[in-house]
Formats: sequence, C-alpha cells, structure tokens
Amino acid sequence: MYETYWRRIREKWGHRRIDEPTPLEIKQFAEEVRQHAVVRRNHRGGAGAAEHFIAALRCIYRYATADQLITAAANPSVRVDKPHRQPSLRHALPGPALAAIIKVAGETGNDPELDLLILRIHIETACRRGGALAIRRKDLDPEQCLVRLHEKGQTQRWQPISPTLAEALVAHFDERSGGDPDEQILRYRNGHCVGRRRYDHLWRRVGTHLHWVTVQQISAHWLRHTTLTWVERHFSYAVARAFAGHADSNEAGTTATYVKATLQEVAQALAALTGEPHPLADDDSMSAILGP
Repeated sequence: MYETYWRRIREKWGHRRIDEPTPLEIKQFAEEVRQHAVVRRNHRGGAGAAEHFIAALRCIYRYATADQLITAAANPSVRVDKPHRQPSLRHALPGPALAAIIKVAGETGNDPELDLLILRIHIETACRRGGALAIRRKDLDPEQCLVRLHEKGQTQRWQPISPTLAEALVAHFDERSGGDPDEQILRYRNGHCVGRRRYDHLWRRVGTHLHWVTVQQISAHWLRHTTLTWVERHFSYAVARAFAGHADSNEAGTTATYVKATLQEVAQALAALTGEPHPLADDDSMSAILGP
C-alpha cells in the first residue's frame, strides 16, 4: 500500500535531504495527494489517500530515526495530524438483499460456480478479501471442517466452515489446479489463480442487475459485517469477536481475558448460521463432561 506514496515522495522530494521537509510542506503535500486521489467505487473525497500518504512518510522517518539519521525530535511527520477517519458506511445486509446478491452471482457471468464459492467463503468465515485469496490447499482440513486464514498483520487462525463448503473447496481445487498443496485454492477454469480483479468484476456485474449495490458501494467486506452482526445478535460479543479473528486488546477490559470464546463455540455459531452440523460443535457443557 505504501509503495504508491513512496514513489510520489521520490518523484517530488527524492533530491532533498531527509531533514529538509517541514510539517507545513508535508501537510501541503498530503492535500495535493488528497485532491488527486483516484476516484473508485468507494471514493470519499480522498481523505484515505491523504491518511495513507502521511502513514507512508512516517514509516520512512521511523526507519531514519531507528538508524540514527535524524533524532526523534527532528521528525517532522509526527507533527502533522492524519485526516480524521470518517465512520464506515458499511452495515449488515438484510436477508432479502443477501439472497438477491447470491441469485445474481449464480445466474450471470462467465463462471458462476467460482463467484458463488467466493461469496460462500466470505459469508461462512467473515474473512477479508486477502484472507480468501490466500487460502491454499494445505490450509484446508476437510475432516474437521476447518480452514486456516492468513490475514492482515501476518495473523493466522483456524476458522470452522460447513461440510458443504469444505467439500466444495476440495472439489474446486482438484478440478482446477495441478494438485500442489502449496497452491492457491481459488482458480479460474484455465487453472490461473484468482486475484482482486475477480472481486471487482463480480461486484460490478452484480451492480448492473441490482442498482443499490452500486449506489451503496457494496463489496465483499459488507458480507463480513453481515455475518458478524448475525453472530453477535444470536450468540454473544465474545463469540463474534473470536469469529472475526480480532486480536486481543485492553479495550474490552480485564474480564475479556477470562471469557474468550473457544473454537468450539465459533463452530456452534457457524452450525446455527448454515443449518449444518459441524464436527467441532458437539455439546461441551460442563454437565455433559462431569456427569451426575
């Protein structure tokens, strides 16, 4: 993500000493980046581009400070505030809306089977786009219906999936890949790996049939909101937090340390969500373990 901004910094300031730019110049540069931000489906005035530019510049100065090229007090980037992050417009989709998206994905396009599989992965796991694209065959445990997700911050977690999805992923891989367990699971019919462009193509196509998808700029991340909201409403915040794979923090208080949801509880939530039994969702109540 930073490479785009590093390239612009090199083009404009590559000839300057690292201790020359002032906070005012950085602020002016950030405004220039904001004004020339690429307009995409989720464009909101370029505030995100300005925020990422300042973050990219701070990254450079962190390394410069660590290597003692400048002192921490001489770092101008920390004296420039990032633009205020706007609240997200994403929210959980109602059932009819989700059903309409699935219907269009399954009845249009050049590879409905692939598109339905992508949607199913996101609905069942609430993973991010990068997490779905990073799934390899060796990350799949069909026996226990688990998939290992690799997501941002180099985090990994085992996430329950339904037997139907586990079987579909195995069949998809066996049909479209060369069989190497290190290879990505999601593939086109010609065997090539699926990338981010497939997501753009999918949502653009769905938007031509469902105008509100384009108007609201709905994407795969909305499915994450949808699933996690359902899990929180029907189970608990702790289960939804574990389902999302959120890292531990002190924001929830000390009690959260002792009431973290287990993998089995996440599996139980998934079983209720999909209506399919899960191998890890057995009754684990204390009474069943201790007996009379």
